[in-house]
Order: sequence, then structure tokens, then C-alpha cells
Amino acid sequence: DLQKWKELTHILVYIHYIGIMVFPMNVKGSTGSLVSLVNWSCSWIVTYSFNFMMEWSSAGTFFIYMGICGSAVLSVAKLVPETKGRVLEEIQASITHLHQ
Repeated sequence: DLQKWKELTHILVYIHYIGIMVFPMNVKGSTGSLVSLVNWSCSWIVTYSFNFMMEWSSAGTFFIYMGICGSAVLSVAKLVPETKGRVLEEIQASITHLHQ
């Protein structure tokens, strides 16, 4: 039982870090909540659909998930700006400039 709590603790720390630590102070609360909601919702969708899809086709299931992951990688590569060597204010300014 202790092993399960150890595993769960790592997952919760990861979600906390993604939801809280990477966003600026003025939006941490709302973005942290949104990131947690999307994360848990996507996890539920994958968990719920997996067994149905495996009954249909095991290879097809993994090809569909592979396509979704590949689309996510391409979207991130196309839409997320490079942040290496830039401070948070510069990144915010470039994103704000793109949306105006």
C-alpha cells in the first residue's frame, strides 16, 4: 500500500509543478486549475476508451494513440515559441504581440 502512495505522490508533484510553477504570478491560480482539469480529463478519456478500442483492434488502438501524440508534437513544434535564453517577460511580450 505504501508503494501506491509513493507512485501517486510523484504524479501529484508533477501536476503541481506543471500547473503552478511555470506560469506568471498573475495567472497561476486560473491556469493551474485549467492545466489540472485538462490533464485529468485527458487521462480519463484515454482510460475509458482504451478497453473499447483494444476489443476493436489492438494494433489500431496504438496507431490511433500514436497519431494523436504525433499531432501533439507537431502542434507544439509549430505553435510554441522558443524560450531558451529568454526571460519570462520577453516570452510574455512575444506571445501578447502575436495575439493582437
